[in-house]
Amino acid sequence: MSALQFHAGLTARAVIIALIVALPLAVVSYWWRPLTGPILALSGILYTIPSLALLALVAPAVGTTSDTSVLIALVLYALLVLVRNALAGLTQVPAEVRDAAAGMGYGRLGRLWRIELPLALPGILTGLRLATVSTVALVTVGSLIGKGGLGEMILGGFRNNFYKAEIMTGTILCVGLALVLDLALAGLGRLLTPWARERAA
Repeated sequence: MSALQFHAGLTARAVIIALIVALPLAVVSYWWRPLTGPILALSGILYTIPSLALLALVAPAVGTTSDTSVLIALVLYALLVLVRNALAGLTQVPAEVRDAAAGMGYGRLGRLWRIELPLALPGILTGLRLATVSTVALVTVGSLIGKGGLGEMILGGFRNNFYKAEIMTGTILCVGLALVLDLALAGLGRLLTPWARERAA
């Protein structure tokens, strides 16, 4: 149970921090289009670094006695998915809606907060769901430094003469956690975007 709690807690912290970083980056890309390419390229490069290599680079700098190195790696991996989907959601806001908001006297910041971000929520939540599910899987890599949550059960099973019960328990709990979090975020999305439900109906 402690492994499951650690796994869920580390996932939540990583995704929340990544979202806090990704949303401003998406807004900057949206407002200043020449920066879109460099921002997406940088986050894409970070995403392509193999997880073991990234952990090996980060761990010596921040130490392996805490979960900070794993947290940093997870945040960097989640950025690309979150930035891309948030930017896609913002760019899909109809131009006539932006023009109408400007005609009503909304400034750039007011238009973003009151009009564009709410309408971009479906895209942002899609990215949040994808980032959460992938982060649940990536947490297991932290087992190499003893900070992998359920991954430690899986790795322990392999070390213990391929003890299948331990491996299966860790795997099932990991998949179950990803499914529960995805369903929770899907439900949250339905609550926050009732207009999307009505449009689909």
